[in-house]
Amino acid sequence: MTKSERYRTQPRAAWKRALIAVPVVGISVLGLAAGAAIGKRLATGASADDYAFFDELVEVKHLLSQRYVDAPDDARLREGAIRGMVEALDDPYTVYVPAAEQRNFNKDLTGEYVGIGAQVNQQEGWLTIVSPLEDSPAFRAGLMAEDRVVEIDGKSTQGLSVDECIDLLLGEPGTSVVLTVERSGERSQITIVRERIKTRAVKGFRRSDADPNAWDYLIDPNRRIAYIRLTQFTPGCADEVEAALRSVGADSGALGGLVLDLRFNPGGLLNEAEKIADLFLAEGVIVSTRGRAHPEQVRRAEAPGTLPDFPIVLLLNGQSASASEVLAGALVENNRAVAVGTRSFGKGSVQSVLHLPSGNGSELKLTEQGYYLPSGRSLSRKDDSPAWGVDPTDGFYVPVTDAELIAMLEVRRKNEVLRAAGGTPPTGNWSDPEWVLEELKDAQLAAAVKAMRGKIDTGAWVKTGQAGQAVTAIGLAEAARLTQLRERMLRELDRTDRRLEALESAVGEVKPQDLWADSAEVSGGVVEIRDKNGALIATLDVTGPDLERWLVDAPVKPRPATPQR
Repeated sequence: MTKSERYRTQPRAAWKRALIAVPVVGISVLGLAAGAAIGKRLATGASADDYAFFDELVEVKHLLSQRYVDAPDDARLREGAIRGMVEALDDPYTVYVPAAEQRNFNKDLTGEYVGIGAQVNQQEGWLTIVSPLEDSPAFRAGLMAEDRVVEIDGKSTQGLSVDECIDLLLGEPGTSVVLTVERSGERSQITIVRERIKTRAVKGFRRSDADPNAWDYLIDPNRRIAYIRLTQFTPGCADEVEAALRSVGADSGALGGLVLDLRFNPGGLLNEAEKIADLFLAEGVIVSTRGRAHPEQVRRAEAPGTLPDFPIVLLLNGQSASASEVLAGALVENNRAVAVGTRSFGKGSVQSVLHLPSGNGSELKLTEQGYYLPSGRSLSRKDDSPAWGVDPTDGFYVPVTDAELIAMLEVRRKNEVLRAAGGTPPTGNWSDPEWVLEELKDAQLAAAVKAMRGKIDTGAWVKTGQAGQAVTAIGLAEAARLTQLRERMLRELDRTDRRLEALESAVGEVKPQDLWADSAEVSGGVVEIRDKNGALIATLDVTGPDLERWLVDAPVKPRPATPQR
């Protein structure tokens, strides 16, 4: 097989719905990291090497300004240079946030913003209300689920993206926005005064009949089993969790057990995860962090404020990330909880949000540390690691199909809708736990409740998932996903080959860059790297036959042959 043939046959090496509040499904971009230090100022102790670093950049900037065919936009050049440096780190969690994007970035990070307080979507080209938020201006003004917002301050929403509509709805506290709303075929105008909105991170399994702003948490009243879903680690969410627990008697010993749902929780503030863990742990390591510029810090649980003991089941899936994994790992490794579901995402890095003094409001979300579970293990998911994140406890691996997941999320969204006072809530026998679990169409939740019932009734956990093979099954599932991805890439490569062959039939064969003769055997050879003056920089042993394949896209080319004398 020639090199040209080898190149042909060998392959080469987050649903986000913009909302005025939080994502409808609860899935968010996984850049929201544990340990964000908001408001931290950047120290300006630059060294001589730091300034020398910019010499070539200054030269390029000068040449572009003086000689490029059109006058360049300095702001775009500066932003492009910064983004280029950040992207060169090859770290998806280190992100430059220009001033223009800061509002949306901080809204995603903290759950706080100024607006009307409603979840929105787009249906048939129009902005549509999914649900107003609890105690929000939208709710008090009478906005309802499925209301079609046809105009915002006189501007039609037809054809506008959700993001464009949200920009029209956000604003300053105390300012008004006029919505033209279509409901049951009739249109009316509603004036809403914008307020500072704080998204609630804690939810139950359905809205309360007595108070639509509140949630029902007792999913099995007879055994006093509570269900709490934490959507994100926003500022103050630990207090929300504690208040929900106290409302069902966790502080008085009246709670039989807790199912804490961390599925689709992308993380957030590390200190909130630590506070929640400390509610359940009287002692033991919660998490440790360390990085090149930071000494190791170990966070330990303290006895004061710890709630009375009750069994805990954690629900995890592949979208449980960052601070979710810190909390789950702390409780599981301290033998305080069992985990049900599937393996978590595997993000073990800590970011800080740094304000850039010269950036007119821009920020840098920078990976500074890694965090480690009580056992000392990193959670990070890397290309060469067969394990990552937090696994379900042995016997509690409960995978779900895409169809099952979609059905569960549709029911969840229906039960989350906030209805006006006097509105008709979803009907059904909500006092019957068996009916509730069937209605929610959530196999992982049903497995968690069944396990909890066994623990309460017999004192022993009842294994309700795949026993003894969770790690193997997870590995097989991931291998299957990657195999499917590889097959898609190969099919795309085949399509590319067919298109290339069609073109070459007209113009002739186009061969890849040929660096040396096909007959050459380079395995076991040596590569010398020299600088522009000829000084030897490095000597590399060639350990395989495919060196040329990897050099084809490198910034190298063959030198002209040296004449023999």
